[in-house]
Amino acid sequence: MTNIWNTETCYEIANRKPRFAIIPIGSFEQHGKHLPVTTDTLIAGLIGKAICDAYGGFLVSPITVTCSHEHAGFPSSLSISAETLIHVLRDLIASIESNGIPLTVLVNGHGGNYVIVNVAQELNVSRPRVFISPTRQHWQAAMSFAGVEKTVSEDMHGGEVETSILMYAMPEVVRHDEIEDWEATERPLLTLFGMRHYTKSGIIGFPSKATPEKGRLLVGKMAEVIGRDIEAILASQK
Repeated sequence: MTNIWNTETCYEIANRKPRFAIIPIGSFEQHGKHLPVTTDTLIAGLIGKAICDAYGGFLVSPITVTCSHEHAGFPSSLSISAETLIHVLRDLIASIESNGIPLTVLVNGHGGNYVIVNVAQELNVSRPRVFISPTRQHWQAAMSFAGVEKTVSEDMHGGEVETSILMYAMPEVVRHDEIEDWEATERPLLTLFGMRHYTKSGIIGFPSKATPEKGRLLVGKMAEVIGRDIEAILASQK
């Protein structure tokens, strides 16, 4: 299993003098029958670690339970309140900055964490302090590069992208014999009725199209495009 944790000592981190920190933000929610409830955390951690390895950032331990209220009704899907997530992020960012690191990058693995956008916008009023990634443009670039057949909206949850990444980096967590596609392109009432309204399996996407090679290309390209944006933000602060 690929390591997603920071195993450096505090002195090794201090000697490197990183100019940005990454907080992977995951979730603890259903991902159908073929992927684990920690899928979003694992993927955010994998992307965050790849960015830090390539660009010298400071990897923080993931936030592992967040706002998964739209998955209520599926077994073992857990949530904290939006208010709790706001407080956790504000405290972590303040602690990171107290260590002399000017930029925090949130690598968000769960689309339901809408509130993090408001946190970033408020903190960025004085100066660029918080960068949320991946953006839709980051995903589109990586998906095109990897040859993913569907769009971000079509492959929304537990589909080709997430399954490919875990097939590549953590193949032992994928239940191949339980893979099942589910199409639900239009979801206008998702925040009202939740995922149960659109999928019986918990999946929205096409995991049958996943391959380890697509996963390798997705992680590599994602680290590249997010890393370039981080470098541009840091350059603007000089």
